[in-house]
Amino acid sequence: MKRRIEIGILLSRTGGYAAISNASFTGAMNAIRKVNEDPAFAIELSPVVRDPEGQIDLYAPQCKSILKDSTARHILGCVTSWSRKEVLPVLERADATLWYAVPYEGFEASDHVVYMHACPNQHLLPLLDWAMPRFGKRMHLVASNYIWGWEINRLAREVVTTSGGEITGERHLSLGETGVEDMVDEIIEIRPDFIMNSLIGPSQYSFVKALKARMPGLPILSCNLTECELPLMGEAADGLIAAGPYFHAPGLDFANSHEAAAYASTMEMARLFHAHPGGENLPLADLLALDNGAGPIDAQTHHTALPALIAKAEGGRFVVQQSLPARPGDPYLTRPERHHRRPSLRIVT
Repeated sequence: MKRRIEIGILLSRTGGYAAISNASFTGAMNAIRKVNEDPAFAIELSPVVRDPEGQIDLYAPQCKSILKDSTARHILGCVTSWSRKEVLPVLERADATLWYAVPYEGFEASDHVVYMHACPNQHLLPLLDWAMPRFGKRMHLVASNYIWGWEINRLAREVVTTSGGEITGERHLSLGETGVEDMVDEIIEIRPDFIMNSLIGPSQYSFVKALKARMPGLPILSCNLTECELPLMGEAADGLIAAGPYFHAPGLDFANSHEAAAYASTMEMARLFHAHPGGENLPLADLLALDNGAGPIDAQTHHTALPALIAKAEGGRFVVQQSLPARPGDPYLTRPERHHRRPSLRIVT
């Protein structure tokens, strides 16, 4: 008989970020089904599902609910850095672990998080390296007003200015805000070489539609856009440029990188729990120490090695323009041999 292990699933399958969450949910459920049907696994995964409905104040209580009402100590979920930060204190008090399977802004290596998607040396830096020789060095920044947008913009500014480029402007929108007219008017007047877009959810969809209607040839770049959100922008999505570790192509298994990363996260949990009976109750550091480097997770940073792909949206799908080999996640950009470009440090007084 298989050993039954509960794992948490904390995803907002309704609300403004439902497209991303549903892609992650599909990946997790397919992995759970595969593990449970495979006789080679001595374990059976049982999901404990919570839906915060895209409301930031529900993440911590629902994370707490999973930990209180079940035996789960490993939770897959959260699709924004804001929600990840919300649940961290809950995880720390319970010695529990979050498997975070969407892109993020780096500069974090929590003892209670496994980072299973790309960080800046795996998305932003290769994206700017690819874009500047093609489009120019006059970059305009737009972002949602929270840590993802702040950190991506800060790093992008460093990279472009140290390369001799110019920041033509930087604007932020509150999460969920869709009033983009002033932002678009400014871009039309300034005419930058390209846009670095770190808006998320409905803000991003409104911005892309409005800018494409008035300036269709202006390149719009993103580090967190995948196939699951293209239908929400319709024909306006054509020409968008994104960086990520995976884009769907005929013959590949997953519809987008969110689904692929959630699947990989759940399968890695299963491998660890199968290989180390009782490991599902251990703190992350102890579990990885027990595994002694057998899996893909860096025991020091809790990140993984991922390829860096640059792709362009065409007809509802992404077409890869450049493919770089897998590189270890380097959240603090302290390992220059692990990426091609490193922004210079400066003293701020």
